[in-house]
Amino acid sequence: MFTLRHNDVKLKPFDQYQNPAIAIDLVVFGYDQGQLQVLLLNRKDEPFAGRWTLPGAFLQFTETFQQTCRRILDTKLGMSDLYLEQLYSFDQPDRDPRGRVIAVAYYALINPAHYRTAAGTMANDVRWFPIGQLPDPAFDHPLIIEAALKRLQAKILYHPAGFELLDQDFTIAEIQELYECILGRPLDRRNFRRKFLDARYIVPTGAKRGGLKNRHPELYRFNKELPLQKFHLNIELP
Repeated sequence: MFTLRHNDVKLKPFDQYQNPAIAIDLVVFGYDQGQLQVLLLNRKDEPFAGRWTLPGAFLQFTETFQQTCRRILDTKLGMSDLYLEQLYSFDQPDRDPRGRVIAVAYYALINPAHYRTAAGTMANDVRWFPIGQLPDPAFDHPLIIEAALKRLQAKILYHPAGFELLDQDFTIAEIQELYECILGRPLDRRNFRRKFLDARYIVPTGAKRGGLKNRHPELYRFNKELPLQKFHLNIELP
């Protein structure tokens, strides 16, 4: 059995290492009119001027990752106070033509009806795109978006993260439509309703949805008194 001892490895002094840049990239998911969407920026500068990319920025020396996230949201999107979760790091040496850049990706969930987007000075435009109609984003951002979607698909089966995408009050049918949209497959209506109500993370409001012909479904909202760790949906996927 071979054992590597510390003194077998000749280490360079710290100041002789070439340090890579670190970027933070955000996948901002929105849900509108029955479609899961992603917010992209149209780049003003090279590389990839005129191409669509995820909003991002380089980590400054005195910043934390969360502070860089907030700076991106504020200066590039005109947003704040979003649900954010760290996704993954992307470290292919050739992922950025400018040099060695490691990207730490986060994803956010929002209801687009509650936010107004604004492109910052480094972007030509900012726009929502349906997840199935993305305009070939630059860099390795298609891989980042794919990883974020897979994380979201797994997450909503055991954590109510998808509720960030809905209005405060919603029907069971609207929740199911959201889940089917994210998962990309139909779900059994009766099984979904039973599992969701058994999870006790939603409570009836006592009001009903108006404006629908011949039916007035009951409205629900989140049970904020139930700890998140108690949420176990266990949906049976076909």
